[in-house]
Amino acid sequence: MGKPRSPKGRARLVHERLKLEYDAVCELNHDSPFELLVATILSAQCTDVRVNKTTPALFDRYPGPFELAAAEQKELEDLVHPTGFYKSKAKNLLKMSNQLLDDHGGEVPTELKDLVKLGGVGRKTANVIRSVAFGLPGLPVDTHVGRLARRLGLTEEEDPVKVEMDLNPMLPQYERGEFSLRVILHGRQVCFARNPRCEDCALNDFCPVAFDF
Repeated sequence: MGKPRSPKGRARLVHERLKLEYDAVCELNHDSPFELLVATILSAQCTDVRVNKTTPALFDRYPGPFELAAAEQKELEDLVHPTGFYKSKAKNLLKMSNQLLDDHGGEVPTELKDLVKLGGVGRKTANVIRSVAFGLPGLPVDTHVGRLARRLGLTEEEDPVKVEMDLNPMLPQYERGEFSLRVILHGRQVCFARNPRCEDCALNDFCPVAFDF
C-alpha cells in the first residue's frame, strides 16, 4: 500500500491503524456526564491517574451539582489539593456547579457554546464532554494530539483550536472523539515527546519524522 499523499489521507490511515491498536476509552473514571465534567476540570496540568485517585472521595462527598454548589471552598480545596492548582480548581468547580443549577436545571449541557461558559471549561474540556459523555461530534486537542498531528504532517499549527479546525474536516464528525482518544493513548504509550518508540509504532511506514529522533 502506498503512502497517503494528503494530510486527510494520512489522518484516515492513522485512525484505521490505531483502531487496531487501542480501544477508544477515556481514562478518567466517571459514571455520569457530571462526574466526567468534574474530572476533566481537575485534569488540567495533572495526570489522569492522579485525578482518578482524587475523585472517589470528592464524588462521595459531593455526588451532584446541588451538593457541590453548597460546598465550602476550603473543604473543596483540601479534597482537590493533590491535583495541583487546587485554589483555582475549587473555585471553578463551585462556579460550574452553580451555573448548572442556575442555567441548566442541574444538567450538563450538550452544546459547545453552553459548555465553554462553565467555570473551568475551555474548548478541549467541552469537546471531551460532548464526545465521551454524549457521543456527539467533538475533537479534544491536548498536548498529545497536537504533537502527533504535527509529527504526522496533519497540521503545522501550534494553537490547539487551530489544530482542531485543521483536523475536523479530515475525519467523519462522529469519529472525531474516538480519533482523539486513540491518538492520546498512542502519545502516552509510544509516541513520547522525547525518545518516541518509532520501532514499535504502527504508523512508522508513513510518518514523515519516523526514526528522526
